[in-house]
Amino acid sequence: MNRVLAAEEMKEKYPSEWLLVCEPETDSALEVVSGEVACHSKDRDEVYQAVALLKPKRFATLYTGQIPKDAAVVL
Repeated sequence: MNRVLAAEEMKEKYPSEWLLVCEPETDSALEVVSGEVACHSKDRDEVYQAVALLKPKRFATLYTGQIPKDAAVVL
């Protein structure tokens, strides 16, 4: 079992990576505050594949790097 990390710890430990965070704790704006990192990768598709394999009940996916200003983000 993975240990629970704070969001800042996730960013420090996994810089510029995609994360699968299981059982995330969120704040009132639904920003991830902490959780268990079940998978991490530079490749977003690897994290999405982990979701399909692990089938967690509650999860969030995060990117810990900077999103380029000219990138389009779909929520």
